[in-house]
Amino acid sequence: MHRPAGRRGDPMEQAQLPDCYRHPGKETGVRCTRCERPICSACMVDAAVGFQCPECVRGGSGTGHSPTANQPRTIAGGRITAGHPHLVTHVLIGANLLVFLFGLLNPLFLDETMLIGLAFDPDLGRVVGVADGEWYRLVTSMFLHQEIWHIAGNMLLLWLLGGTLEAELGRARYVALYLLSGLAGSAFTYLIAAENQPSLGASGALYGLLGATVVLVRRLNQDLRPIMALVVLNLVITFAREGIAWEAHIGGLIAGVIIAYAMVNGPRERRALLQGSACALVLGLTLVTVVLRTVALS
Repeated sequence: MHRPAGRRGDPMEQAQLPDCYRHPGKETGVRCTRCERPICSACMVDAAVGFQCPECVRGGSGTGHSPTANQPRTIAGGRITAGHPHLVTHVLIGANLLVFLFGLLNPLFLDETMLIGLAFDPDLGRVVGVADGEWYRLVTSMFLHQEIWHIAGNMLLLWLLGGTLEAELGRARYVALYLLSGLAGSAFTYLIAAENQPSLGASGALYGLLGATVVLVRRLNQDLRPIMALVVLNLVITFAREGIAWEAHIGGLIAGVIIAYAMVNGPRERRALLQGSACALVLGLTLVTVVLRTVALS
């Protein structure tokens, strides 16, 4: 996923590929990850993510931009950081595992932090839920798991998808995608599920990563079939098995697609505005959903 590939298809599709900006008449499906100009194999310079054109590698001489503005960037405009390329993904996996172990040692911890609309908890001896003012449950539930198979499956999916998305989007955008998708999944569950139905798990955030991966693969002109097969498989499991909070999956998936589309598409000069607007839109809809549901349950 780090290396953009040209489109595969009939000759008519091939004819629509752009020409290399340095070699007119030479078609290519690869673009510089910093300036996004089309570049042919003779102009490609290996970078941490994808390829860069010779001018960007030289620091932008002759482009009219400052050296700071031409620092290596991801396809989404994020800064390419040195060192551990999958640091955030490993931190997220570690956080989920630590919370899982803490929950095994402290059973009441799950009752105090899982997502629930409004209900009387006999273990805690009181009314609990988001509608009772415990809004933190929308976030804490994203890191909770009860069964070993549950956390094992979710962390495997995070490992498979997270590293590539982190490298392609940049750490800050990747964290925003993960957290906002998880929150959207929690909010949609809070809205649709029965008020006394508890739910927990990182699935909302992970379905956001699934949706984002579909958008990214399409943006890089790569084969969509493997990731679409994975999406379909997960959706089949979601609706075929009982006891799965499908609301979190769908909410996270929709949020991930919206955020990722804004992050990897649009004109470069307006990219930051588009990305910020998409994140604000998802967060705003999430908050409105939570407030409306809370009012309805009050």
